[in-house]
Amino acid sequence: MDWISSPESWIALVTLTLLEMVLGIDNIVFVSILAGKLPAARQARARTVGLALAMLTRILLLLSLTWIMRLTSPLFAVAGHPFSGRDLILLLGGVFLIWKSVHEIHQRLEGEVAAEVRVREAISFGQVLVQIALLDVVFSLDSVITAVGMANQIQIMILAILISVAFMLVAAAYISAFVERHPTVKMLALSFLLLIGVNLVADGLGQHISKGYIYFAMGFSVMVEMLNLRHRRIQKTVQAS
Repeated sequence: MDWISSPESWIALVTLTLLEMVLGIDNIVFVSILAGKLPAARQARARTVGLALAMLTRILLLLSLTWIMRLTSPLFAVAGHPFSGRDLILLLGGVFLIWKSVHEIHQRLEGEVAAEVRVREAISFGQVLVQIALLDVVFSLDSVITAVGMANQIQIMILAILISVAFMLVAAAYISAFVERHPTVKMLALSFLLLIGVNLVADGLGQHISKGYIYFAMGFSVMVEMLNLRHRRIQKTVQAS
């Protein structure tokens, strides 16, 4: 516990916590979208359990540092490009995320309202958790590798994860409610997931795209959509008067 008296350790904790929060945005969006497919009474529980799984996944990965480091070692090469275990996980996760996003977008563009109601009735709590757990591994992988590179103390890394997940638990409820209230925002969130899926596939193929660009595009899109929502609200007020 010597790190408590070290200013450098506290700076590392704050920095890592903020980074974990930023890296957890895609996780929050994914959990909110999937939880929204359940009946309203079970959505809050799905979000809580899903993010708890994310926390558990990250901590378990941190405690398996030797295995994590081996994941970055090349396993085989295709056309001269080496692939590691990390690359394969990112590729599979990216393909799954692209498929899931395209499927959800197609469902909404086709206006399958009745089908969505049937899905809400048919999909099980377990199915949602399995999908969340699978993507948690992908979302957590880069987060954990980043944490290992930024801090030397395992206690600092675990504490940063606990604080960031507590923040995500609070934020997820508001984000989920907001997304459900506004169909256009839900489409935007699905587009974000599609973008993140493409980024994961590119990363798995060795074409690294800085997440800063991704998050900037997401933030700018959200800002434009907020202006659109504000404009529509003003129009409704003017028309009503």
